[in-house]
Amino acid sequence: MRCIIARYPFDLTKNGVLEAMKGIKPEPVTGESVTIGRRTYPAKQVGQVITRQDRRDFSAGEVLRAMTQLGFTCSGLPQAAAPMVGLSPLQAAAAMLGDPVTV
Repeated sequence: MRCIIARYPFDLTKNGVLEAMKGIKPEPVTGESVTIGRRTYPAKQVGQVITRQDRRDFSAGEVLRAMTQLGFTCSGLPQAAAPMVGLSPLQAAAAMLGDPVTV
């Protein structure tokens, strides 16, 4: 499948990606990730390996779009917890601990 990453076209296949990532040790995941086989890799690491380009040359979104089209499982950034509106710092801390404080 033809995918555009960093303004360059790449002909990628699922088997080609699996072969390229074979033997590559996953780095710790702190953002977007791609599950290839039984391993979860950061999106930028996958992009660097399959394109042989510097990680600054492409976005994680480009890699996630290409990997999703090839049928890999991709995960975005974790959702941040909604801020507690209208609570004092003491009440917010107590609510996080599961013991609401009345003030």
